[in-house]
Amino acid sequence: MTDELPELRAADADRERVAEVLRDALAEGRLDMEEFEERLDATYKARTYGELAPITRDLPVGQVAAPKVDMLKRPEPDGSWASRIVGGEGSSTWAVAVMSGFQRQGRWTVPRRFNCFAFWGGGELDLREANFADGEVEINCVAIMGGVQVIVPPGVEVVVRGIGIMGGFDHREQGVPGEPGAPRVVVTGFAFWGGVGVERKPTRAERQRLREERRQQRLDRREAVRELKGERGKD
Repeated sequence: MTDELPELRAADADRERVAEVLRDALAEGRLDMEEFEERLDATYKARTYGELAPITRDLPVGQVAAPKVDMLKRPEPDGSWASRIVGGEGSSTWAVAVMSGFQRQGRWTVPRRFNCFAFWGGGELDLREANFADGEVEINCVAIMGGVQVIVPPGVEVVVRGIGIMGGFDHREQGVPGEPGAPRVVVTGFAFWGGVGVERKPTRAERQRLREERRQQRLDRREAVRELKGERGKD
């Protein structure tokens, strides 16, 4: 496996594990802010294990290990809410943006509580393709002269409990009933001269389905017009 390490593609969860090591090193004083930001930027740009491995090699618990390849074919998740509430721990539990930004998107696992902090910066938490560690998760946001955007898929119930002082929390998505079995997302925290937005957007698969439906409707209309013209021509 060592020989394959440089070429094996890394997943979002692998990058998040490296990012967690870097955040712990920053909190313990092993890295200064400049080193932390440089390594974090390299982490999210990394595409293979070979690119990830050097980032934490000199830090405790920093060895990047390539996963074992499972040769058994397992059923793909069916996309139902039940299949997306997976239990266990989240693949990422916190994020920080200090005069910078952060982003969580794609296939990741939202923990029971996710903490994020934005100071003179911004972040985006996209839950549309995410799994959930529990049926109710809490997104705790602190935005000081910065902002955090939380994107949820249709069907998810949203509750907003944040406090804003010369700032605010977006309550527009609150009160929309959730689908049976869908998770509940509770957005809490504090905003000072900043804001926390909550937006509901369809998933990429749903957008593609809607595009296909509109395309088929256009084709059906054109076919109906051609048939009508043909009938008139016969008269």
